[in-house]
Amino acid sequence: MANALRALAMDAVQAANSGHPGMPMGMAEIAVALWSKHLRHNPADPHWPNRDRFLLSNGHGSLLQYGLLHLTGYELPIAELKRFRQLGSKTPGHPEHGVTPGVETTTGPLGQGIANAVGMAIAEKLLATHFNQPGFDVVDHHTYVFMGDGCMMEGISHEACSLAGTLGLGKLIAFYDDNGISIDSEKGHIEQWYTDNVAERFKGYGWQVIPNVDGHDVAAVDRAIRKATREGTRPTLICCKTTIAKGAPHKANTGAAHGAPLGADEIAATRAAIGWPYPPFQIPQHVYDAWNARPAGQRAERRWNKLFAAYEEAHPELAGDFRRRMAGELPQDFDARLAALIGELNGKAETVATRKASQNVLETLKPALPELLGGSADLTGSNLTMVKSSKVIGRADGGNYLFYGVREFGMCAIMNGLALHGGFIPYGGTFLVFSDYARNALRMAALIGARAIYVFTHDSIGLGEDGPTHQPIEHAATLRLIPNMDVWRPCDTVESAAAWGAALKRKSGPTALLLSRQNLPFAKRDAAMLASVERGGYVLAEAEGAPRAVLIATGSEVPLALAAQKLLAAEGVATRVVSMPSTSVFDRQDAAYRDAVLPRGVPRVAVEAGVTAFWRKYVGLEGAVVGIDRFGESAPAPELFKHFGFTPEHVAAAVRGVL
Repeated sequence: MANALRALAMDAVQAANSGHPGMPMGMAEIAVALWSKHLRHNPADPHWPNRDRFLLSNGHGSLLQYGLLHLTGYELPIAELKRFRQLGSKTPGHPEHGVTPGVETTTGPLGQGIANAVGMAIAEKLLATHFNQPGFDVVDHHTYVFMGDGCMMEGISHEACSLAGTLGLGKLIAFYDDNGISIDSEKGHIEQWYTDNVAERFKGYGWQVIPNVDGHDVAAVDRAIRKATREGTRPTLICCKTTIAKGAPHKANTGAAHGAPLGADEIAATRAAIGWPYPPFQIPQHVYDAWNARPAGQRAERRWNKLFAAYEEAHPELAGDFRRRMAGELPQDFDARLAALIGELNGKAETVATRKASQNVLETLKPALPELLGGSADLTGSNLTMVKSSKVIGRADGGNYLFYGVREFGMCAIMNGLALHGGFIPYGGTFLVFSDYARNALRMAALIGARAIYVFTHDSIGLGEDGPTHQPIEHAATLRLIPNMDVWRPCDTVESAAAWGAALKRKSGPTALLLSRQNLPFAKRDAAMLASVERGGYVLAEAEGAPRAVLIATGSEVPLALAAQKLLAAEGVATRVVSMPSTSVFDRQDAAYRDAVLPRGVPRVAVEAGVTAFWRKYVGLEGAVVGIDRFGESAPAPELFKHFGFTPEHVAAAVRGVL
């Protein structure tokens, strides 16, 4: 069984002339022990809710997972392994969620897989606490993750694994592929740059550590897994000593086997050395029979279905809510609640910071959304992400709010795991400037299509005295450049509610909410304007007569545009003000709507307290952008806005300039 994995890995990499054969060959016996003796899954139904989750954090070894999925009976035929790394195949270079059946998350950037696994283990624990009833453990599964030296070296593994130990995630089991090989240096041995005592490190986190397991001894790995599954209050790290490219006579235990084909001669020698006489991509039937997980998986799912049917009869409301949440559906009355809230806010006309407006929205919506799982990276009082219905998650308790600590990268990657598990819509807060720490997790969320909501407050120089280290300049623009990331920068209470509504209803990807520290005045709207907010950009204040110019603004700069419009009107210059809280959503509208909001041939001026280059796509080279292309200063916010030219007079002057 292990040699079948080795053969598929070296043959597929050779056929593609690209890939990483060493890790799959080295972890083959670990995979045999886990997948054939412990992993509860059904290849015929990769989305069965109570399946164990398996994540390959060291995703460069993707052929290990592809080999396992193929051999155990998933819809991944041998033809797809032959097309490894080819355009349109189901076997991309690194595992991709939504491309390959049975792949739970996209991995490759090292360390994020283990962080996703922490999120999935948190989801399992919280769902079990909420839904399980005496005699009905309808949520009861493990999260298993493979990780290597690269995952250990990446700082995100510290962030995520430290929190996992604190939370006592007893159903999280990680396997450390300790092969001592990395890319740098001639032979690849890592002792020149990595000498951590991994076992002691994880003990310090509060994990159970099972050290010195022979990773090529299936029985030894099996015993370690059995010990791990008996531990209920601590996550477990199983340290497996392995040889990279095990079986290759000349390239085993060398850096040459990490990320390049073995070569025809070495593959032939490996076949002879491991006693594998079959030609490339040929697996004998008895090996397929040994690996086939479909019968056991179908039996396991049938048992669970029978249990859930009885649960549904005994606890119909809980069962219905479980089905709804795992399907990712919002309550039926959500749209009505949201519309009522927006109508109420439009009547109140409050002047508050949009971070406070966001909290007010959560106060109303969160009690009706048990799937909404909040948190903050040690900035709860500043992000205003906690509300009256929030209950802090502890080691032994359930809840709906998580203190992530100062772990922005870990928080966002854990949120991705929560979203992918199902049953939760996670949101987490930090300052917008610290989105840099979490950047790759945000990118991965967009790539995966994770339904996660990132609450980024203190969104401009308007945060004031903390100065340039905390004042975001390029951040809104760079977030908007991430494909499939919706970014909202609302200007008041109504737009804040609309932004939250859009984020919650969005199933296909993540949303970033950029919110102000300082109070922002309310903008009056009629019914047509209210209906258009959700389209990302709309006419907020029309010109008296045909507009000679269009002002486009977001967030705290919308009031500046409105004030500039009045100054220009006094001079006889008619302008239209467009509020564009979400450029990404606006760009998805049909051309007719976009042209109606931004008429062709009318000069445009964009106003935003951030870098100017992004707005050229809307104003062109002939238009103007009132922005900031340098770092900020430490001073009170009103002084900073005046110092950097964010005044109605300066905006009006920019309009005169384009005219």
